Amino acid sequence: MESEKYSTENGNVIQSVSNQLNRTKKFSKKSIVIGITGLCFVSAVGGGMATIAFAPSYYHNLKTPTSMVATTTMSRSSIPSAIKLGTDQTGNYPTEQIAQQVGPAVVGIANYQSPQNSFGDSNPQEVDSGSGFIIDAHKGYIVTNNHVIDGAQKIMVNLSDGRNVQAKLIGADPHTDLAVLQISADKLTQVNLGDSTKIQVGEPVVAIGNPGGIQFARSETAGIISATNRQLDITGEDSFNLIQTDAAINPGNSGGPLVDYSGNVIGINSAKFAQSGFEGMGFAIPISDALPTIEQLIKTGAAQHPALMVSINDQYDNYAQYNNLPQGAYISSVSPGGPAAKAGLQTGDIITKINNQEVQNSADLVHDLYQYQVGDAVTVTYIRNGQTNQVQVTLGEISSNQ
Repeated sequence: MESEKYSTENGNVIQSVSNQLNRTKKFSKKSIVIGITGLCFVSAVGGGMATIAFAPSYYHNLKTPTSMVATTTMSRSSIPSAIKLGTDQTGNYPTEQIAQQVGPAVVGIANYQSPQNSFGDSNPQEVDSGSGFIIDAHKGYIVTNNHVIDGAQKIMVNLSDGRNVQAKLIGADPHTDLAVLQISADKLTQVNLGDSTKIQVGEPVVAIGNPGGIQFARSETAGIISATNRQLDITGEDSFNLIQTDAAINPGNSGGPLVDYSGNVIGINSAKFAQSGFEGMGFAIPISDALPTIEQLIKTGAAQHPALMVSINDQYDNYAQYNNLPQGAYISSVSPGGPAAKAGLQTGDIITKINNQEVQNSADLVHDLYQYQVGDAVTVTYIRNGQTNQVQVTLGEISSNQ
């Protein structure tokens, strides 16, 4: 283990961070498990807004771990696009053509569950609805959000031609709020997957989904990319690396595609910032970040995520800025027997690097971890009592079932 004195005028202050965070009222004690970051946010689902747990970014400019990705038809390079679009004089596709060509690949999803009553009625009834999109027309794979189908006893998919088909749940991951369904049907249309690592702020986009349910199926709204790598701060916890757009994303749009003007899916509509005084703020999971999890779900029905097995106090970021302290991910607890505990990391340590990658907050930590595989050894740089130290940690695992 290497150690060096952290040279700052606030070195003494760092030693009391734990006490300050514990006793100050302005900072929440909510925490998240790293490798997988928690996010409580208001999601667009069904006919109302539901609070769900969301996780990691995953990972802008992600280097996909080969062992985590199935050799399937899901990669952008191997999926033959069923969508043939013509460009206008600018090289882009007009919104009406996007609607005509991408719209048929967008589906409505209904979540059926047995009613909880004493009247003896055990027939599943629709309790929630959302959106999804077909990524493989031949095999019938559909991507949606986990919260759209969470708890479902029966899942029905409404196709663009009016057919209603029962779907099979292939796999779901609550940590990333992603799920994959499969249907058996012919004459399906699939989307073309884009590269969300190349999107630019100001780029025009289209959101397609079922706001308010099947009644408004395949509604299209247009806007621009307002921001990338957006970190939400709702109910005191952080997310990271989401796409922000002003394209309207309404209840029921969850799971639908965010499409660029080349007709490619660049995001999965996931949430609307539903807070008084804020309009035109929708969010989507970057498709490049979602693909590794999607492919794992298709291959095994579950997803594995590399983890240090520590909890992070998200409020340290603001605390550090206010008190001119070093930026990093503040460990609020360490899982006994986990990778971090075995390596000697402790509560109160501030992680500043994973290998040579800077960590300024929990979002960065998850981003960095997602470039590695479960079982990889990484060098963790951290600050303890004003001193900078390094330690080797073998990454553990958090799965969809945990």
